[in-house]
Amino acid sequence: MKRYIPVLSIAGSDCSGGAGIQADIKTISAIGCYAMTAITAITVQNTQGVSAIGKVSPDIVAGQIEAVWQDIPPRAVKTGMLFNRDVIEAVASSLERHRPDLLVVDPVSVASSGSVLLEPDAIRMLIERIFPLSLIITPNVNEARQLTGASDPYSQMEEFRRMGCRNILLKGGDAPTPGVKTDLLFLEGEDEPIGYKADEVVTENTHGTGCTLSSAIACYLALGMTVDEAVGRAKLYVTRALQSGARVDIGHGHGPVNHLFAPRHMKFTISNTGYRK
Repeated sequence: MKRYIPVLSIAGSDCSGGAGIQADIKTISAIGCYAMTAITAITVQNTQGVSAIGKVSPDIVAGQIEAVWQDIPPRAVKTGMLFNRDVIEAVASSLERHRPDLLVVDPVSVASSGSVLLEPDAIRMLIERIFPLSLIITPNVNEARQLTGASDPYSQMEEFRRMGCRNILLKGGDAPTPGVKTDLLFLEGEDEPIGYKADEVVTENTHGTGCTLSSAIACYLALGMTVDEAVGRAKLYVTRALQSGARVDIGHGHGPVNHLFAPRHMKFTISNTGYRK
């Protein structure tokens, strides 16, 4: 009998389909894994922004995770928007019980626009309960600065390691530098990062790139790649999805990337280079 490779996303729902659970399902399916979900919040949003968020009971969030784990144990797990302290506590308790080897944490605490998405007590819970369980975390520029209080990537790495993080991917997509975007991966036990460079894709269709990247990393880890291989492959997937969706007219704001551009056939050509100050 053949088997699917199950990947679980624990995140919020985006009714417009570009980010959150919907982006995760598209990404996981496009890469060739089996998508499962635990929804943490219901957002009312579209390409122009979020207008409301509906709470999901922590018991229901935990119940979704338990139902999946009892029947289809995931090969890898990613967390996205965890919404509030009570949900984070419920998710943390489930993850502490099951101890997934391949946990990708997208610490959704600050949007690319700079808007704060988690209250201070929720952030503390995220750091204390979720970070130590992770194989890799994927903060964007604003999140890395807010969570560590530092702006230099080396200082950020040191602070994240004090929080118990093993592998740290500092995403550069929101950095102001034009032309080339570089993500920095600090591997466990290494003080110098690997730099993953890709040409900037000039487009308004960037909604959900962070969700997409973390889901792609979880998939490639589930497929047996090492952390650095999974990050490189996921970076390439997001770049190709941006390129493929760059000129698609959808919505009146920041549209989504094209998740379904046949990623299983893409060649791995992204530049992995050493990074120095």
